[in-house]
Amino acid sequence: MQPGITQAPFGRLPGGEQVQLFTLTNANGMVVKITNFGGIITELHVPDRNGVLADVVHGFDTLEAYRTESPYFGATIGRYGNRIARGRFTEGGKTYQLTINDGQNHLHGGTRGFDKVLWQASAAANALTLTHRSPDGDQGYPGNLDATVVYSLTDDNELVMRLSATTSQPTPINLTQHSYFNLAGDGDILDHELTIDADAFIPIDAESIPLGGTGLVAGTPFDFRTPHAIGERIGYPDTQLRHGSGYDHCYVLTKPAQGAMTRALHARHPGSGRVLELFTQEPGVQFYSGNFLDGTLTGKGRTYIYRSGFCAEPQHFPDSPNHPAFPNTILRPGQVYQTESRYRFSVEK
Repeated sequence: MQPGITQAPFGRLPGGEQVQLFTLTNANGMVVKITNFGGIITELHVPDRNGVLADVVHGFDTLEAYRTESPYFGATIGRYGNRIARGRFTEGGKTYQLTINDGQNHLHGGTRGFDKVLWQASAAANALTLTHRSPDGDQGYPGNLDATVVYSLTDDNELVMRLSATTSQPTPINLTQHSYFNLAGDGDILDHELTIDADAFIPIDAESIPLGGTGLVAGTPFDFRTPHAIGERIGYPDTQLRHGSGYDHCYVLTKPAQGAMTRALHARHPGSGRVLELFTQEPGVQFYSGNFLDGTLTGKGRTYIYRSGFCAEPQHFPDSPNHPAFPNTILRPGQVYQTESRYRFSVEK
């Protein structure tokens, strides 16, 4: 394939709107496919130590599956990634009620989050730009929010994601990316060796809502400051692992300054030599070990078995609008929300 971007039809929505699938290719033959429905990464092909390409993200075969299923495979998430307790927050003396779609709580932007909308798309050189206006009252959120996502693929095998937004009223915002990675291309991810650059994480209750404050990872199964296989301690009798049904927690990244671009996570598959490093300006990363995959979802010739993929979601902290001590997630008129994350792929011999 020649480096650059191509596009092809990816089906139509029930209202008749045409959806497109964009293919980004770099000089090394790395390929990323992204649809403007949900800003979803549908395929990501990277080489192993022998140069053999494999698709290392979960996905479906059809637009219909992305439209009707809700595992958030590859999705651009908004307005608010992660959970907001009871779907409520107070801003400017007014309490807002958001849609409820995860038990009693609001998850990943609600019943029709950014993963379920058709974004406007434009392609140039090696970058795909997606834009979407979320109107005032969408899923209960105040203000017109204009969001932009720019995905680009570099010849250093980096998938770069630049997010920006403006609003007409104060509103919470926490955009993220929800790809499920399997660096082997198949099987489970329990043998993947993981490092997370964090001294602390956000403890949660049984509904995955923050208890308030942070907990140190030292002396717990959440300590990935040195490499550990994901499956090494996932079965430990630990209250937090029980609450998350495994790992499903936001890590507080170690940063020299707010907004600094630093490494968040390093994942390696020993068998193939494939390596994923995540760099981000965000203060946190949600590490999720695919605990709710149960073999009922299929796509691209695979059955997505229990813990067959992990997510590394760069973001602010869950339920931040209800935790004043957490970094601010309220965007105000006149401000510009901007953040960048980079997924860097390489091999170790």
